[in-house]
Amino acid sequence: MQTKELSAPVSTLARKAGAAVMDIYQTDFAIYDKSDNSPLTEADMAAHRVLTEGLQALTPNIPALSEESSDAIKKERLNWQTFWLIDPLDGTKEFIKKNGEFTINVALIENGEPVFGVVYAPAIDTLYWGAKGIGAYKESKQGDSQAIAVAATPKNNTGWQVVGSRSHQSEAFKTFMKRLPEAEIVAMGSSLKLCLVAEGHADLYPRLSPTCEWDTAAAHAIVMAAGGLVLNLETLKPLTYNQNPNSLLNPHFIVCPAISPYWA
Repeated sequence: MQTKELSAPVSTLARKAGAAVMDIYQTDFAIYDKSDNSPLTEADMAAHRVLTEGLQALTPNIPALSEESSDAIKKERLNWQTFWLIDPLDGTKEFIKKNGEFTINVALIENGEPVFGVVYAPAIDTLYWGAKGIGAYKESKQGDSQAIAVAATPKNNTGWQVVGSRSHQSEAFKTFMKRLPEAEIVAMGSSLKLCLVAEGHADLYPRLSPTCEWDTAAAHAIVMAAGGLVLNLETLKPLTYNQNPNSLLNPHFIVCPAISPYWA
C-alpha cells in the first residue's frame, strides 16, 4: 500500500482513537505513574489498543511500536526497517489539565526516516497528515481539507514567532531565546507545536528538554512534507528514528522552514 493510499484509513483510525480518548476525557479518570514517573491514563491505553489493532488489520506485515508497547516489543524494534511508530496520547499532561492540547500520533518509519504521519487533535477535531513526495494537509472539524506549507524564514532578527512547550520550558530554552530577544513565544502542548511550524503559523520550535521518538515522528513527517526541517540541534542534520540500540530518546532538536544565521 502506497503512502497516499494510507492517508484515509490511518486518519480514520486516528479519529477512532480520538473518540475513545474523548469518551474518557469527559469523565473523572484515574491517573497512574509509569516507571519513569510520567503520567498514564485509561485514555492512553484505550487509544493504544485502537491503533495497534487497527494497524495490524490494515498492514499485517508492518509491525507497530507504541509508547505503551511491552518492553519485549521495544527490543524487537532493532530488527525493523519499516514500522509504525505511535504515540497514542501525546500530551498526557495537557489531557490531565483538560486544556485540549493533546494529540494522537501515527508515523510510518522507513530506514530511520518518517515518510508518512498523521496527527489528530480530538478536542478541537483537527487532523494533520503528510507524506514524503506528496505534501501536507490540514483537515478541520468542518470537513475542509487544505494544503499547508511552512512560512518563509524571517529576513532579520525581529518578528519571529517561536513555539515553546506549555509544560516543559527549560532553562536551556530560555537561554536559547536570548538569540531572538524580540521574538514572540507561542505556548502550545504536544506535537501541535511542530504542526504550527508546518502550517506556517510559527517560524521556529527549539526543543531543549527530553522527548522520545514517538513524540515527534508523525509531526516530523508532516513538517517535511510541508517543506520544513526537523534537525538535531548539535549537528543540524535531520532527526533519525530507531537508530540507537540503547535508547528511544531524541537529541535536542529544532523545527524550522530553513537554517537561519539568527539562531544557528
